[in-house]
Order: sequence, then structure tokens, then C-alpha cells
Amino acid sequence: MPKIVFITGATSGFGKACGEKFASECYDLILNGRREERLEEIKYKLEKQFNVAVYLLPFDVRHRENVFDAVKKIPDDWQGIDVLINNAGLALGRDYFDEANIDDWDTMIDTNVKGLLYVSRGVIPLMIKHSAATGSVGHIINLGSIAGNEVYEKGNVYCASKFAVDAISKSMRIDLLRHGIKVTNIEPGAADTEFGIVRFKGDEATAKKVYDGLTPLSAKDVADIIYYTTTLPSHVCINELVITCTQQANTIYFHRKTD
Repeated sequence: MPKIVFITGATSGFGKACGEKFASECYDLILNGRREERLEEIKYKLEKQFNVAVYLLPFDVRHRENVFDAVKKIPDDWQGIDVLINNAGLALGRDYFDEANIDDWDTMIDTNVKGLLYVSRGVIPLMIKHSAATGSVGHIINLGSIAGNEVYEKGNVYCASKFAVDAISKSMRIDLLRHGIKVTNIEPGAADTEFGIVRFKGDEATAKKVYDGLTPLSAKDVADIIYYTTTLPSHVCINELVITCTQQANTIYFHRKTD
């Protein structure tokens, strides 16, 4: 019987790439996102290309009632979730603290922190039940960031939200020990996805400048590594993993090539 992976924020970036990677490895997929039309397109493509089954859960992770209602309605034959990838997240704006847009702060906290909490709290009981019934080892992947280890100028609340993901991941790891569930915090550095365009609110030129002189990570790079963490023996867990391109040392130091 195929394993099942549940991916939030699956319409673009790391989430979409994870869907493609896990489908290529014969996983069935539960895909979440706000853009239902895009989810339908991805479902059609993955089912046709990889001969897997895809179940769609279109909802906004920020809305608690919607999250729990959607999870409760998952059909019985889809409840045996082996892997949960909490990918939904974003950065909005890059402003000095005293000039920042408070609505941006709320959106980042509601998505990056509360959304991760809501989805996890809804799915974990299903994972525990599945593990107890089958002996499988459940695995939760939280998408943190290198920004969750080190604050940088104008990063303020985005960094804070990813510091929270780090703390939540460590707490999960402790609290779920008794259930044998693995928890991994994946912390990417500079990656060329839609992330930058969202952060700069559609300003593609500014988003692109962030990667001037760099060969950044791709969504596929990160998805491949996420998949790898799920392939280890049942007694082995990668608790956290920082991933950068070769030209990046941390949130501050880069070696940019010039023409």
C-alpha cells in the first residue's frame, strides 16, 4: 500500500517541488493550498505522470476552523498519513522595525506560526493512530529557515516567526517521543522560488537582485533533501538541517561573483 504525504502550501515553491518528488517515489499525496485552480492542475499532472493518487484540501492555514474542519473530513482511506510537511509560509516586506506594516506582521505570524500549529494539531492524532495500527514511523517536516537561527537587518518578525518554528519543532520532538514520531526542522538559506516575489509584493526586479552573483538553492534541491530525511532507518532522525548554497555562509555573509 502506498505511503501518504500531506503537504501544505503545495501550489508553488518547496511545497510543489515536494509534491513532485514524493509522487516520483510512489507516495500518494494530500495537497493543501489556497489556490484551488492551481491545486487541480498539479493533481492532474502528478496523477498522469506518476500514476499516484492525489487528494486535495484547499484551505488557508491561518483560519483555525477551516483547518480542523478540513482535516476532520479526510476520508478513512486517506487518514493513514506517514509524512506531514508543514511548508505553508511566507515573508512580507523587508522594512525597519519602526517602519514595518503591522498587517504584514500579522500575516506572517498567522501563517508561519499559527498555521503550522493548527495543521500539526489536526494531523498528529491521525498519524499516531496510523502508527499504532501499522507500526509505521510517522515523520513531521517543518519548513523553518536559516533566518530562524540568526536575525538580520529588516528581518524582524519574519525572523521571529522562524525562530518560533525552531522552538516548536524542538517541543514536538520532545512531546512526540512517546509516540515514536520523527520531527525534522529544515532550514534553507537563499533559494530562488516565488518567496522573494511575495516578500517584495510582486516587485520581481527587486526580488531578483537578492540573488545577484549567486547560484541559489532551487526548490528541487530542498525537496530532494527533505525526501532524503524520510528515507533513513526507523531509529535515525535528523532533528534539524541547515541548507545553503555554496556561496552563502549564514544570513549575512555571501560570496557574490561579479562579471
